[in-house]
Amino acid sequence: MARELSGVVWVERFPTSKSTKTLVDGFRQKCEAFLAALKDAGASVNINATLRPPERAYLMHWSFAINNGEVEPEDVPPHAGVDIEWVHRKSNGSPDLAASRAAAAAMVEGYDIAHPPSLKSLHIFGKAIDMSIEWDGALKIKQKNGTRKTIGSLPRSGLNHELWTVGATYGVIKLPSDPPHWSSTGH
Repeated sequence: MARELSGVVWVERFPTSKSTKTLVDGFRQKCEAFLAALKDAGASVNINATLRPPERAYLMHWSFAINNGEVEPEDVPPHAGVDIEWVHRKSNGSPDLAASRAAAAAMVEGYDIAHPPSLKSLHIFGKAIDMSIEWDGALKIKQKNGTRKTIGSLPRSGLNHELWTVGATYGVIKLPSDPPHWSSTGH
């Protein structure tokens, strides 16, 4: 079977789940309890990603690396089940680095990648969730032990450090360097 050229067409393939039902047992219950506490407190939550197929992680990782000039398209290793051709060619058959990087850039934009994607992300194992969290005023949220914590500090989003401590009581740990990313370990 012929390999298909890289480009935005790959973005819709191997979709990432946005459901907590696809998270692994144990972490799923922790996330659902934290999400229920957020909802009960009046926060707005938008889940962007939970379980990510390894094929999608591969495509995201390597399109980002090619786009950033970290690797040459011909040096990207193959991945089982992903018949992608990263090397675009000129009419004379020689590699077209500009076209290869442009296709990778289109993929990065299509995936809406902001941070370097990992090949070993906890999303692949159902142990991570990307979500946007917002609220108005003070957030009075129940911690895992049942006590309520009032968060009046800014920002009123998932970037609030006080919210991170509440998430940790549930076993949902914030990765500080990646705004929407929460996981079982904080990585």
